[in-house]
Amino acid sequence: MTSSQMRAARALLGIDQKTLAELSGVSLPTIQRMEASGGNVRGIVDSLTKVVDALNRAGVDLIGDNTRSESGGRGVRLREPAPGRSEQN
Repeated sequence: MTSSQMRAARALLGIDQKTLAELSGVSLPTIQRMEASGGNVRGIVDSLTKVVDALNRAGVDLIGDNTRSESGGRGVRLREPAPGRSEQN
């Protein structure tokens, strides 16, 4: 999971970092660090697993690179960044 996916998942659910921390059983500073990391989320595997599980329980499917999404529902997927744009923009 990337930090952008994590922020997008929260936005789709309409929740803030504190709520995600409560849903996942991970501390708020851990959520903040995860979202501040560039690219792939860095952190302890157990904490990352808890966050992914909490997002899944809330109805978010995280879609990996080159993964088909056939089960319907609303979502967001980044095909490729536009030329001159990075994930940080």
